[in-house]
Amino acid sequence: MTTETNSVLNTVKEAFAPVTDAFKNLQNMEVPEAAREFVKKTAGTAKERAADLHAGSEKVTAAIETAVAGSVSEAAKISRNIQQAMYQDAEAFFAGIAKLASAKSLNEAVQIQSDMVRARGEVFVSRAKSTTEYLGKLVADGAKTAQDNFSKVYNKTA
Repeated sequence: MTTETNSVLNTVKEAFAPVTDAFKNLQNMEVPEAAREFVKKTAGTAKERAADLHAGSEKVTAAIETAVAGSVSEAAKISRNIQQAMYQDAEAFFAGIAKLASAKSLNEAVQIQSDMVRARGEVFVSRAKSTTEYLGKLVADGAKTAQDNFSKVYNKTA
């Protein structure tokens, strides 16, 4: 490189030095303790409300399940599973917020966020697999029942 090219590069480096320094400092910037405490407190309150809502929905489902029988029992089971999944998602969300609130740097927060996304993805895949297996069993049982009923009707008319 020529001296002139080096001079231009040095000028550009010097011009962007404040921006470069700002990015370096941003990654290690500490989150104030008051902000972390506020997020933890708010997440705790929301978590308690989610638990209360979950308890209330459990009571409603139990009342519905007691009032009706048969196929509604399966619907109640599905409803419970959905409620449980929603509650687990809410718990995981609030736990994630608490973890994020305790992050002392941007790098730590990014790592916590990526861990949370990975974990939620694994939960989603697990639930999808479980749901597929459950629905397959439900359809197979329904087909068997329909076949048995058809057989009974056919034998009576033949």
